[in-house]
Amino acid sequence: MVALSLKISIGNVVKTMQFEPSTMVYDACRIIRERVPEAQMGQPSDFGLFLSDEDPKKGIWLEAGKALDYYMLRNGDTMEYKKKQRPLKIRMLDGTVKTVMVDDSKTVTDMLMTICARIGITNHDEYSLVREMMEEKKEEITGTLKKDKTLLRDEKKMEKLKQKLHTDDELNWLDHGRTLREQGIDDNETLLLRRKFFYSDQNVDSRDPVQLNLLYVQARDDI
Repeated sequence: MVALSLKISIGNVVKTMQFEPSTMVYDACRIIRERVPEAQMGQPSDFGLFLSDEDPKKGIWLEAGKALDYYMLRNGDTMEYKKKQRPLKIRMLDGTVKTVMVDDSKTVTDMLMTICARIGITNHDEYSLVREMMEEKKEEITGTLKKDKTLLRDEKKMEKLKQKLHTDDELNWLDHGRTLREQGIDDNETLLLRRKFFYSDQNVDSRDPVQLNLLYVQARDDI
């Protein structure tokens, strides 16, 4: 089997390394740490291989349990060996903002387990993340409504406007099966943590002040 020649970028250092195409990503990371001094930092589990793209949304983290040839890599391709952890700003419904370290390679479903655990919420499967509309967009739309009252009579324009705004039923929920990167969420964006599913009132712990406060604020705002 012909060896695969890949460029491994570690910070400002780029090394060309040979791998068997059938090498598992987990083992490739181990080999990199063993052979490249610059890669010997932090905990091995915190690092991974990232295949970047000109479009940031298309860059992907290689899964540890898959072989390199699964990703159809070619000789000369460049991969980044870097930390998977990234800070994520979470806005609570009471207005407070918390910064939580999350694994950038994980899907939103897996991230919610980490986020809720750090915040103190036990029923993570009932919560989700919402991408908020940018403030400048809100002001632009509100200003347009004030300047042109005829929009209220124009059903087509109002329908387009409705598509830009999000009512409670049309919130811009993140896809649980995709990563933040795949959904274009950059490091500077703040996401709203909100309860999405109401399975049972039994999941609400009357002794949990964090959960009770969030539930109260959401119910109040809905009214």
